[in-house]
Amino acid sequence: MMETVLVTGGTGFLGAQIILQLLQKGYTVRTTLRSLSSKNKVIDTLKANGITSFDKLSFFEADLSKDDNWNEIMKGCDYVLSVASPVFFTIPEDENEVMRPAIEGIIRVLNNARDAGVKRVVMTSNFGAVGFSNKNSSIVTTEEDWTDPNEKGLSVYEKSKLLAEQAAWDFIKKEGGNLEFATINAVAMLGPSLSAHISGSFIILEKLLDGSMKAIPNMSLNIVDVRDVADLHIRAMANPKAKGQRFIASADGKISMVEIIALLKNKRPDIAKKIPKRILPNLVVHLAALFNKELKEIALFLKMSRNVSNAKAKKILGWTPIANNEEIILDSIDTMVKYGIIK
Repeated sequence: MMETVLVTGGTGFLGAQIILQLLQKGYTVRTTLRSLSSKNKVIDTLKANGITSFDKLSFFEADLSKDDNWNEIMKGCDYVLSVASPVFFTIPEDENEVMRPAIEGIIRVLNNARDAGVKRVVMTSNFGAVGFSNKNSSIVTTEEDWTDPNEKGLSVYEKSKLLAEQAAWDFIKKEGGNLEFATINAVAMLGPSLSAHISGSFIILEKLLDGSMKAIPNMSLNIVDVRDVADLHIRAMANPKAKGQRFIASADGKISMVEIIALLKNKRPDIAKKIPKRILPNLVVHLAALFNKELKEIALFLKMSRNVSNAKAKKILGWTPIANNEEIILDSIDTMVKYGIIK
């Protein structure tokens, strides 16, 4: 009999992809939604992607900011994939309003999982918790690295994920009991979406194509296909060797903004008409960053090493990314066109 897996945040870009792959593999899946009114949206998405039977999928209403239902939901679960994050439609003035819910959310999941006898929790962390403080591109960034929470230019979102992951490891060490734990630290997550729900990482492509970006920063990106991130979650859940480990989810190598522009002009010329032609000198970004919060984040992107290793996931879990950087960008653009996000 296949094991039961709880996936938090079933409507999300990554959550939906994980549910699809788990069902394809024959697992019994439970998922949490902030409101059960979203249930049909998830079912329609899965139907559109080849799932015909829903006997092994059940839905529960739960909110990361409240204790209600979590204990009941986790009873009888073998694994929990903690994918959902607290949602903010605007970033509050006080960053603690973002930090606190992120930390409390994962601790709530871990507490209830431990009490329900869950075997392992896999947390969706991100690269913001790993590699934003390595500024030396000759040094490879690995899972041993941690971002400094006081890093200049670190966004409130990235900082909240960092502090939440640190709090989670601390909980496991001090109060985890027999509960096993692993994290997936994904770089910018792109690729084909199962629905119109995409990740925040798509914003950079959106701005490139809609004309709102007048010049491009001279920087490179590490990106990963959402299908590969989902696959890595499931491998980290099922493989005994993943216990107590962090795994960077990244495609091989990096891709520069200049390369992205050349690729889009060559392969998707119809939608590349508003792409900026000018490259913003690094010095201009650094000077402007003194006065602009958004440019502070870009200035950090310019400094940080893009020499990122995905070797650990390959070696320990036998993971191989299915998509390279160019394929990921083109699939992302096609997804945005398909769902009318760009025209």
